[in-house]
Amino acid sequence: MPAAPRFSARTIGIGAAVVTVLVWTAFIVIARASAGRSLTPFDIAFARICGASLVLMPWGAWLVMQQARRSDPSAGSLFGLSPASLRVTATAGAFGGLAYALLAYTGFFYAPATHAAVLMPGSLPLWTAVLAAIVLHDRITTARALGLALIVVGDLLVGGASLLHALEGGQIWKGDLLFMSAAFCWACYSVVVRRHGLDAVRATIAITVFAFVTYVPVYALLAAAGVVASRLDSAPVGEIVFQMLFQGVGSVVISGITFTRMIQYFGPVRSTMITAVVPGLSALAAVVFLGEPLHWNLIAGLLLVTAGILFGVQRVRAAAAARPAATPARG
Repeated sequence: MPAAPRFSARTIGIGAAVVTVLVWTAFIVIARASAGRSLTPFDIAFARICGASLVLMPWGAWLVMQQARRSDPSAGSLFGLSPASLRVTATAGAFGGLAYALLAYTGFFYAPATHAAVLMPGSLPLWTAVLAAIVLHDRITTARALGLALIVVGDLLVGGASLLHALEGGQIWKGDLLFMSAAFCWACYSVVVRRHGLDAVRATIAITVFAFVTYVPVYALLAAAGVVASRLDSAPVGEIVFQMLFQGVGSVVISGITFTRMIQYFGPVRSTMITAVVPGLSALAAVVFLGEPLHWNLIAGLLLVTAGILFGVQRVRAAAAARPAATPARG
């Protein structure tokens, strides 16, 4: 019987990078397209958590059992499903498992995907740098500060334009604020994970378990009682299954694994440079597949945000290479 083909580390690394970029890009486009269909943003979050839990909760239980066999005193929490302590699981889960998803999905009901393409990836390094400086006492170098300044200007070009129309009765500014708030929550999650030294896989499992235990039963009960508006009972089954598969299995599980493999091969600095193409690809995909307009301020904001990310990463290459990091995947 012929042996199974073995792929080189380079092939696996490149494949992981391609999958990560595609999933992150598709997340923005599909989430915006979903806003025009049957489910509410809270329904989509429900489907995301349930889909990811089908894979990650058994995985988490297995990891906890492995830790217990090694007589690890910190072996798991939340009924033996999370491989992290209760404190870390709850803190990371509140930001990365619940707040990020709820804020992001709600934002897509107000603002177009082109805005999300700039504001979510663009705000993330800004919030992360600020929080890391406050909580972890990271030093913001002059070069990184210049990169962050480019990101701020890019965000203002996009979000500022919608805020100017707020008094005219527009709704887009609400989505822009929600996108930036979602990025802030993911930055909080990243800093918590880094502070406690949790790897990306265990972090993803932990926040999914927390979201399932806290959100799923409460939302199901409130929806069944009619306290919150839900369309899960009237939406097409195919749409619910699709959201579970893409938002849960694809966006959470698959991109979490491929992002980790990409980090292992390319390192954190080169990986950040690779994922810097996501804003541009997402904006282009929104124009092509959703028919969204790409105004001059969006183009300028997109270029500034991408330049800010790349500039900051290039300038801190030596420092970042000296301290490997495992930032959890976003999306």
